[in-house]
Amino acid sequence: MAASGSEMVQSDANRIATIGMRDNLASLYLLMDKLYRRNPAEWKKTAASREESVKRVREAIEQRQPWPGLQGQRDIKALSLALNPDFGGDRVAAFIYAAADMIITAHDGRTEFFLIDGLDAQHLYNAARNIEIAVWLMGSRRDAAGKVLLLSDDISGAGRNLSFEREFGKVVGRLDLLATFVTEKYRRVGITYVQNLLGASFLQFLPVR
Repeated sequence: MAASGSEMVQSDANRIATIGMRDNLASLYLLMDKLYRRNPAEWKKTAASREESVKRVREAIEQRQPWPGLQGQRDIKALSLALNPDFGGDRVAAFIYAAADMIITAHDGRTEFFLIDGLDAQHLYNAARNIEIAVWLMGSRRDAAGKVLLLSDDISGAGRNLSFEREFGKVVGRLDLLATFVTEKYRRVGITYVQNLLGASFLQFLPVR
């Protein structure tokens, strides 16, 4: 398979980060659609259809535009607001937008990565933990009527549907893997440097005749 032009200016870490971001956003968009199907009252607050709402949220995320209803908040402040029991807007849109914005922020505000770009492993690790916390809050907090903030996984006598948990787990797993990879990359640079220094003292010219 031929490499694209952008891949020619990407290191292995850059490529892994770019693919991870692409897949994480795809997971969030899938979760948004599933959340809207289980919570149709949410998209009805701001859009004429579920498809229209999904499109608007995607555009706001990918164009890095603020989301109406979040009072100009971004990153973890937006996530906190979206998971506030008193929040009265489209909670699905706010939650998915805030989660995506938080992940992009952890990647230094980028969704594609090239040779001059670096990533902070601690920020990536923190983003993974933030997703875990957000999912727990979504399923454990109650609104004024005593209902969970958003219906997601279904555990009942009819069976167990844990598709939400699995998809969020994929996002967490990708973030953790990238954090580990970034940490290992810099560790290996140091090891290789030391190995080269040690090896230099044993280098000898080889006979040619």
